[in-house]
Amino acid sequence: MFLRLPRPAPPAPETRALALADGGAVPVRWVRDRRARRLRLIVSDKGARLTLPMTASVRLAENFLLEHRDWLLAQLAKQAPADAPPFGRGQHEPLPLRGERVPLSWHEGRFARARLGEHGIELHLPERADDRRIRAALREFYLEQARADLGAWVPKYLPTLPRAPMAFRLRPLSSLWGSLSPSDALSLDLALVLGRPSAFEYVLVHELCHLIHANHSRRFWREVEARCPAWRDERDYLRGEGLALKGTLARLIR
Repeated sequence: MFLRLPRPAPPAPETRALALADGGAVPVRWVRDRRARRLRLIVSDKGARLTLPMTASVRLAENFLLEHRDWLLAQLAKQAPADAPPFGRGQHEPLPLRGERVPLSWHEGRFARARLGEHGIELHLPERADDRRIRAALREFYLEQARADLGAWVPKYLPTLPRAPMAFRLRPLSSLWGSLSPSDALSLDLALVLGRPSAFEYVLVHELCHLIHANHSRRFWREVEARCPAWRDERDYLRGEGLALKGTLARLIR
């Protein structure tokens, strides 16, 4: 009888500095993951993170970071909206919704709420409503708008799927745009409703197709393409604009 020895635990995550041409450096968190099959670099509100397969060499990872250094700097620069002051009373900047900048107007009201009116987004507030209540009203507004989009899209895809998701969840996500849990609960980033609708719908299609194939095989991508032929364009849009969308949402509702 042979005993199976436990696999060694992955090394603890560590932070390494990526040198820049101007003499500066960018911290990158290195995380080894048994499930990883390739190197993956992401940027979220927590900074830059490099996920490595267990067998990937340090030299391979360093070369990968050097090749993607310009992309990393561009993504970090787009994170600037998250560093701006939180949204509050008296600000009149247009607000993002479905890829457009929508005019904002302020109104007195008994309850703090936001609605989409004939001339833009209307914020109705009691006189003593503080900025936290204002941001809570905006959060609920964006949730309502995102739910409306899902209500328009989901019914046309359900007949093509083996089963329906058990639940839909809309909330801010740090790096992902969506996920499907083992219990078939589908999560989507609320920031998607700020960007163009076609990108939001692509992420929905992507996650729905995981009900057919729980992987990213060629068969999975064929299912995605059958429902969203321009998925590559939408993926590129999110790669280019996604960090700014996430940062803007954080400033508006947190």
